[in-house]
Order: sequence, then C-alpha cells, then structure tokens
Amino acid sequence: MAGQTDEQALIRRFRTARRDRRLAVLEGFHALKHALRFGAEVTDAVAADIARLSELAEELAPDTAAALRERTAPVSAGLLAELVPQAPRTGVVAIARRPEVDIAAMLAAPGPAPLVLLEDPRTMGNMGACVRVAAAADAAGVLTTGPNDPWHPDALRGAAGLHFALPVASLAPLSRIATQRGQGGSSDRPLVAIDPEGENMRPAELPPRAILAFGSERYGLSDELLARADARLAIPMRAGVSSLNLATAVAAVLFGLR
Repeated sequence: MAGQTDEQALIRRFRTARRDRRLAVLEGFHALKHALRFGAEVTDAVAADIARLSELAEELAPDTAAALRERTAPVSAGLLAELVPQAPRTGVVAIARRPEVDIAAMLAAPGPAPLVLLEDPRTMGNMGACVRVAAAADAAGVLTTGPNDPWHPDALRGAAGLHFALPVASLAPLSRIATQRGQGGSSDRPLVAIDPEGENMRPAELPPRAILAFGSERYGLSDELLARADARLAIPMRAGVSSLNLATAVAAVLFGLR
C-alpha cells in the first residue's frame, strides 16, 4: 500500500509541475544532463533503467555521471509512462526549479553578446530550438512575448534542457521592452527587427549588444515592434524563398555574428 501511495504522489508531482511556472519538467537524458551541467536544482529524477542511464552518462556526459547516479531513482517503465504524456526513449524524466530571471539585470549585463527576442512564438518545439541555438551561440539570453510559456515541457524538450545555460524569460506585454531598456544602464541595447522588408543584413555591421527580434514564419513581426525598432534588417535569401523556419533564422543571424 505504501508503494502505491508513493507512486500516486510521484504522478501528482509530475502532473502538477507541468502547470507550475516555478518548475521545469525535463524529459530525456539530454535535458537532464544539460540541467545538471548548468547548475539546475533538481527535485525529482527517475529512470526506468538506471544501468542504461549510467552507460549513457559515461559515454556522452561523464561530467554529469556522478550527479545523475546520486539524484536518479529507479521506477518501472509503466510508472514512468504515467508521469509524462510521451515517455522519452532514454527512459528518464525529472523536475527542476526554474531559476529566477531579473529582466532588467539581463538587459544591463555587460558584454557585446546579443539578446534574442521571439515575438509571440506559436510552436513550443520551435521555441525550444531557438533557446538551444542561442545557448550554443553564447547569446546573452532569450525573451519571448505572447501567451506561450518558454519553459513549457515541450519547449524544454526542444532545447534539450539548455534553458539552464542562459536566462530565458517571458516579456509581456511588449511595451515592457521600452521600460526595461531604460533601466539599469541597458539603453545601449538597440532593438533590431529581423524583417524581410528590411535592408540586407551584413553581420559585421550589426551593433553589439543588440536585441534581435524575430517573428513567426506566418505572421512576422507586429507593427508595434517594427515601430519601436531602431533598425530593420533582412536575412539575404534566394529569390522565391519566402521565409525561414524561426529557429533557422535565429541560427543564421547568431552564427553570422560569430
């Protein structure tokens, strides 16, 4: 009976965590690996095959192997399948606390690295892929507008847990960007709209510390954001190609800068 009670409590914790904006649900080995590597506070971690998990860690991320062994408890494959909508192939899931993000401090952080601003992104996996690209390119952070939570489990899966590698936060409403840019010495961050109607982008000419704003493939950037932008730049593309996937556009610009 005690075992059943513990299992039901674990199921409740995972299901509640998906709706709790203080927590992050990590699905799969790579998400948990990156969370641990970048200092996440993991509250629950379970795996259906501890031996296989240890082998993966030793092969792919030996720096996290000890932490994985210490924090991960064994569960049955059946129980793991009840914790998340789709059990990951690597058979491990976890809950971690989201780090607090001070947006004013994020904007004021020193250094030339740009910030990525995603205006009203619609697809969770694509939003996560943008975070993954931004982390790889060593961007200063990722901000989003709109109703979708950038820390949604599907976005975390798309980012392979790299939300813990850089600040990621929701900025709502968009008007807060003007207020925040004027605080904490962050007014030197020009707002650059990545827009097909802008001038062709030359990465060497992009200002340092820019806030690079990207819209969705279908809707683009809003008139409000375009009106606030200090510059409008387009990614040069072959004639007849109308748009790029959001994460691909973010990758093109960030790695063009590098």
